[in-house]
Amino acid sequence: MSNDQKGLIPVTILTGFLGSGKTTLLKRVLTEAHGQKIAVIENEFGQEDIDTDILVADTEEQIIQMNNGCVCCTIREDLRTTLSDLAGKRRKGELKFDRVVIETTGVADPGPVAQTFFMDDEIAESYLLDSILTLVDAVHADEQLNTRQEARRQVGFADQIFISKADLVDAAKVDALAHRLKHMNPRAPQQVAHFGEVPLAKIFDLRGFNLNAKLEIDPDFLNADAHDQDHDHDHEHGEHCNHPHHHHVHDDDVKSFVFKSERPFNPAKLEDFLGAIVQVYGPKMLRYKGVLYMKGTDKRVIFQGVHQLMGSDLGPKWMPGEKKASKMVFIGIDLPKEILLQGMEGCLA
Repeated sequence: MSNDQKGLIPVTILTGFLGSGKTTLLKRVLTEAHGQKIAVIENEFGQEDIDTDILVADTEEQIIQMNNGCVCCTIREDLRTTLSDLAGKRRKGELKFDRVVIETTGVADPGPVAQTFFMDDEIAESYLLDSILTLVDAVHADEQLNTRQEARRQVGFADQIFISKADLVDAAKVDALAHRLKHMNPRAPQQVAHFGEVPLAKIFDLRGFNLNAKLEIDPDFLNADAHDQDHDHDHEHGEHCNHPHHHHVHDDDVKSFVFKSERPFNPAKLEDFLGAIVQVYGPKMLRYKGVLYMKGTDKRVIFQGVHQLMGSDLGPKWMPGEKKASKMVFIGIDLPKEILLQGMEGCLA
């Protein structure tokens, strides 16, 4: 990092199904008196714009400053250009904002948006991607998850999932949906969002992409899904055990699995293996993240990636007497679980 993390502008990507209430949530965030100035970028293709009372989309000016100091713009061009313009105006003091929220269309894949913050040096010097939030509409979720891969991808990418319209369906349906989402993405906490009423602490500064953060796998996931995890290294019948029949009729193509080991990794082997894997499966790898026990360092290694892009960082030292272990979660589309788990196993020292 070329500059102090504190100087970077945090960015939140807001994604979710059409009609899931992203606009309601955004409106609430923008109009709530939280003292923060937020720049909102609408990455839209003209389907569902923020209501015109918030955003006058037909003005010549692409970037509009609202009276509470928030800034809105609709992207008619490249996201990179818009981010770069915003950062430039902020540096010159022409615009004041503390953070950026990018709202993607209901059909967008958040992957390329997220990758912008890793790939582009100029963007990485100004911005820090904080997290991807996904809104899931409880009424239409089953149908959307069954029929649209982009809806499943949005779930796989999420650092935090909000279930909207839960009051319109019965509790059993919400419970089944939560269970299904948990299978697709165990690292994203879920919360029911009532008409966009979500505390800001659940929206901002989640540090989902902060490499120094602890590994966010819902602690209950490993216990609640113990019936899955028992079979993790039992390579014969992995696939059949993954779906406890009492709950699962769905076999979604977006799935997650966890690799765990108490033996250290050989760093060179692991780097070669992961490099080869992302070449082949990168487009299907949504998020992968781990805290790794590496041979040759007394610090834990924090690792994460989106599609083909990955990065690692040294984390805190292992504490005296602490049990050293690696834990890595993979979330992707039809990823070959056996190949990945055996390959990781093969990289142990």
